[in-house]
Amino acid sequence: MYKIGSGYGYESISVKLPSGEGFRQLLLLGAVADTIELAKTQQSAARSEIIRIHQEYQSYPLIITEDRWRSQNSMMQYRILSHLEIFTQIYARNCEIKRIDKATAQAFLEENHSYGDATCKYRYGLYLKRHTGHCHAERSEASLSPGTLVAVATFSNARKWIKGDKTIRSYEWTRYASLPGVRLSGGMGRALKAFIKDVQPDDIMTYADLEWSEGKVYEQLGFSLEGVKEYVTFKIVRDFRRFPHRSDLVEAPDEENLWLCNFGSNKYRLKLTDYQ
Repeated sequence: MYKIGSGYGYESISVKLPSGEGFRQLLLLGAVADTIELAKTQQSAARSEIIRIHQEYQSYPLIITEDRWRSQNSMMQYRILSHLEIFTQIYARNCEIKRIDKATAQAFLEENHSYGDATCKYRYGLYLKRHTGHCHAERSEASLSPGTLVAVATFSNARKWIKGDKTIRSYEWTRYASLPGVRLSGGMGRALKAFIKDVQPDDIMTYADLEWSEGKVYEQLGFSLEGVKEYVTFKIVRDFRRFPHRSDLVEAPDEENLWLCNFGSNKYRLKLTDYQ
């Protein structure tokens, strides 16, 4: 899947689009660090490579980590195809959006989101009403029949702040995922509008995991970049599942486990009520 050409367990490659019009940049990050310190060194070197790619190509690379490639292979293959503009196109205007129950949201997110489900209060599903976009050859039209759940968005309960004479109700957008291999144009905007209409929040915040993207889609939806969340260190166990590492715990030496540091997250906020 990857080769170690840099000395730090990563390799960046340029892949020509099937259309022949342009290239896409991929960063392949191997699970090679057997200590936390080596994982930090690897992350720092890979981050420098991401900055170089961004400056040279004016785009954020698709990052493929070995642990996700091995443990979530189908999802990652679809991500590569989508990055190469090979996907099934669906339009949010051809979907019905409605509140869904916990079990439905959990099952969808566990199958289609890299981090699975998360604690939340509000859950929305987008169901296909009709399909008018193109369909990639690997996905049958039958799999996109009317009534298919194609995306899920979840939001937290309110956190209340006192700002001057105002009580601000702030919510977190905790998850968004669509079916692998599907590009749902307008899906995130449709989910956001439904949540705002139903709940009338004063403030919504969210994170863009820099392992996946830099979060420009949130800026397109009206969010403002507020800050950066530090990287998370993960333990990678034998079957290549990853678990967040608690820094207050002392890890005994274990030759079977590997370590990986992600790239942190960009924090975004959408203010719907004016406050200081």
